[in-house]
Amino acid sequence: MSRNFARRPRGASHPFRQRVAVQAELTRGRGDDNDLKLFVLSFTAFFICIYTLIF
Repeated sequence: MSRNFARRPRGASHPFRQRVAVQAELTRGRGDDNDLKLFVLSFTAFFICIYTLIF
């Protein structure tokens, strides 16, 4: 049995809650790239909509 010694919240005594806490902690650091992609996508969509309405 392999153990993962990541920090877990006190109330995470059930195995599913332990796994969710570890996954949430692992994915927390990857937000910067996603924010930039969301901004570019939103800006492009806004530009296309306004351009379509004008012409």
